[in-house]
Amino acid sequence: MPDSTQSDLHVSWSDYHQSIEKLAAQIYRSDWQFNQIVCLAKGGLRVGDVLARIFDVPLAILSTSSYRGSSQSRSSLVFSKDLTMTSLSLGSHVLLVDDLVDSGVTLQKTIPWLDRHYGFYIEEVRTAVLWYKACSVIKPDYYVDYLEHNPWIHQPFEKYEKMEPSELLNLSESD
Repeated sequence: MPDSTQSDLHVSWSDYHQSIEKLAAQIYRSDWQFNQIVCLAKGGLRVGDVLARIFDVPLAILSTSSYRGSSQSRSSLVFSKDLTMTSLSLGSHVLLVDDLVDSGVTLQKTIPWLDRHYGFYIEEVRTAVLWYKACSVIKPDYYVDYLEHNPWIHQPFEKYEKMEPSELLNLSESD
């Protein structure tokens, strides 16, 4: 993993996938039995997908948004109306997954959201992220890297946020 004392942390695809595997190993070593993963979209989608495959449990998706544009600034937190899931009901032991906790507000507010909407089913919720920043108001149950200096994290898929579909035309023409 690159040095987190820099003002920015640049993560390669290899580092990203290795972090997900480390997170999975940490969760497994805890011996906690869960029967549902809820990932926060967009950042937690890839993490949740890989963990759901490794642990062979259903994946539910909750869309949230708190960052707007390329200015790296937060705006108000918005939740989707409901979870997207393929099971008839939510599992009783839920692993709530995101890529990181920055301010921690999204993770902190998601737990009562889940309780309000699905509390009848839920007995326990634990949280898991790849990166836990010191500035967070919540400490996740599982995390790979604690980032004391709160760097801005550049993840490998961010290039697509600035990409226009027309830029891909040259790729398909060269095949």
